[in-house]
Amino acid sequence: MTNVPDHFSEQAAAYRDFRPTYPPALFDWLAGIAPDTALAWDCGCGNGQASIELARRFTRVVATDASRRQLALAPAAANLAYRCEAAEQSSLPAASASLIFIGQALHWFRHEAFYAEVRRVAAPAAGIAAVTYNMLTVTPELDALIGRLYHDTLATDWPAGREHVENSYRELPFPFRRLTAPPLQLTADWDLAQLLGYLESWSAVAAHRRRTGADPLTGYRAPLRDAWGDPLQRRRIVWPLTVLAGVIE
Repeated sequence: MTNVPDHFSEQAAAYRDFRPTYPPALFDWLAGIAPDTALAWDCGCGNGQASIELARRFTRVVATDASRRQLALAPAAANLAYRCEAAEQSSLPAASASLIFIGQALHWFRHEAFYAEVRRVAAPAAGIAAVTYNMLTVTPELDALIGRLYHDTLATDWPAGREHVENSYRELPFPFRRLTAPPLQLTADWDLAQLLGYLESWSAVAAHRRRTGADPLTGYRAPLRDAWGDPLQRRRIVWPLTVLAGVIE
């Protein structure tokens, strides 16, 4: 396997437990842009959050990721196969995949090599979709605290490539006939512990601890608790969702 960056193995359990889930309407739409539902490739699948949803709509799903630790936490299904592989060099047969899905991962790939692999494995008129989400919104006071953590405390801890998430993939190459996705967003109704767990899952939080030996959340837990109120109260969390979608011709 080619050498690929791994920003999430260290906090794989937090990533599994405290990441928002994609809306079912996204997967319904993705099944509709594929020429058939024979095989979907979930590339950069992480802990299989999208893989299991694709498996409910496609006859077979192959889900690949470079992190064995993430894959070990992924849910199983009879028609779902997980493989530890680089995005740019998969074991899928040529012209086999009716849909290629990339969830919150395209910004980490070597794009020219990845798109060559996409064209190799794509069935005729296969669909492709890459999705990303960036900053959440809760309330103005909470948003300001989380924004300070993200932009100030962790400013030097985000890995290269994260800037593409921040600009909603506008500068990423996507050499396919574009499709317009329906307007979608991620939502969750969380208590304070779930919000803090989500912040723990950020790759920059783990990087900050490695770099400094200090917990970057130390100065934020009390202010976040004060801004939240009753820690058991559930608040609506929203992440805007960007979908780059197209047909491989």
